[in-house]
Amino acid sequence: MSRTNPAYAARRLGALTAVVLAAAVATAGPASAHAEVEADGARALAQNVALTFSAESESDSAGISKLEVILPEGITPSDITYKEGPKGWKLAPTSRGYTVSGQKLAVGEDAEYVVTVRQLPDAKSLAFKTLQSYNDGKVDRWIELNDSGGDEHGHGHPAPRLELKPAAPGAKVVSPTPTEEPATSSAEPTAKSPTPTTSAKAASDSTEEDDDMSLAVPLGIGASVLVLVGGAWWFKSRRGGSA
Repeated sequence: MSRTNPAYAARRLGALTAVVLAAAVATAGPASAHAEVEADGARALAQNVALTFSAESESDSAGISKLEVILPEGITPSDITYKEGPKGWKLAPTSRGYTVSGQKLAVGEDAEYVVTVRQLPDAKSLAFKTLQSYNDGKVDRWIELNDSGGDEHGHGHPAPRLELKPAAPGAKVVSPTPTEEPATSSAEPTAKSPTPTTSAKAASDSTEEDDDMSLAVPLGIGASVLVLVGGAWWFKSRRGGSA
């Protein structure tokens, strides 16, 4: 009856363990990568809330260079203020959200940044679809809104989701940022203060009337004199003819 060599059995067990660990690492690596958003005490209608976004690198040959976020309904690009992030990175608004980008990060380095939201909408949860770009052109799309997008191994790219607590008692939606109205010019015409143009025109008309009146007086006097002289001459001529 043969017996198993203990040393041989130990070697076989060690080899089998190594294979299992390698397989686990190979399958678990991509599945563990994710993008997230967090906020302390986030609740509906809360104001000036700091959101921390983090996106794990999935590339072993390129660095993350840009993150584009598609904002959920109830938040506009003008509601977002950039607080901090990778050195040299900046925020730029887009038609559907914003981008945070700059010099590429080191290969394998995760991206993390913080923005402030003017007010969170009245909702139970918010999904921030994110496009994660690398300097080699590769793009990771963290845009899935449910768990059905993954494969049979659980590999997927769910969008960062923020769960919100109910709104605080008395919380209300803040009004949009007021748009400055153009200042009313003090030169606009009013009933009590005519415009300079109107005053000038009135003065001009008055001057013309005065000129017309001053000219009409001597002309009228002259015409009267001519009528009298002519009448006297005609009467004298009639009398001379009769005689």
